[in-house]
Amino acid sequence: MQIVNIDDPNDPRVAPYQDIRERDLVGRQGRFIAEGKVVLDVLLSTARFPVESILVLENRLTGLDAVIAKAPPGLPIYVASRSVMDSIAGFPMHRGILAVGRRRELQGAEHLLDTLPECALIVVLVGISNHDNLGSIFRNAAAFGADAVFLDTTCCDPLYRKAIRVSVGAALKVPFASFPDPVHLMAELVAKGFDCLALSPNGDSEMRDVRPAKRSALFFGTEGEGLPPPLLARMQTLRIGMVRDFDSLNVAAASAVALHHFSAGRF
Repeated sequence: MQIVNIDDPNDPRVAPYQDIRERDLVGRQGRFIAEGKVVLDVLLSTARFPVESILVLENRLTGLDAVIAKAPPGLPIYVASRSVMDSIAGFPMHRGILAVGRRRELQGAEHLLDTLPECALIVVLVGISNHDNLGSIFRNAAAFGADAVFLDTTCCDPLYRKAIRVSVGAALKVPFASFPDPVHLMAELVAKGFDCLALSPNGDSEMRDVRPAKRSALFFGTEGEGLPPPLLARMQTLRIGMVRDFDSLNVAAASAVALHHFSAGRF
């Protein structure tokens, strides 16, 4: 391990960690922040994204031996006191574990589709703009063995710090791709043998009555508005059965229920 003690919050070596919340808003020029022990473990274990450095609170370093052992040789591991680390981040860092990863060029939806296995379960998201919901959906996708997540261009960023944290690192593990037009993607999926299923509180079919297909694509829309009507009109729509006087589940909760159902027999 290349341990480097940091005593000055303005040390240029930790510049990517400075003023984290403000930088979250304006962008990081191809970088992202991973936060917490579990997320760091996923980042280093999957090796899907290059890691530039790690910043650790001095009293957390000892408990990270097994995780840091997965780091590439020579990776800088910066260690700081609580006061210095909080000054770098711009707010109290209770977890005390951060890393800077570098984004890869986002692959197109068609390329990712071509890599999917013969038996596949995927998630398609349209208009998901809440990072908590997005992170939770990625967590559910990982938990139930989904092969990929596809996000339209109106969705928020899965590599935003909060989305990664809420996903417990799943956003760094589950392959994802962006697409511009949900109707066009649906047509591509149908051509590749997918059953395209839209989750909606007003769905025509009860989800429990639909058997998982060899290839299933589950479509989820934003809170309130749901999926666009032109898309719903072209798809089989499913509802999750619940008491009559209640409207719907949160989209993240709905994704968990649906993924559990359609992952039956996959593991």
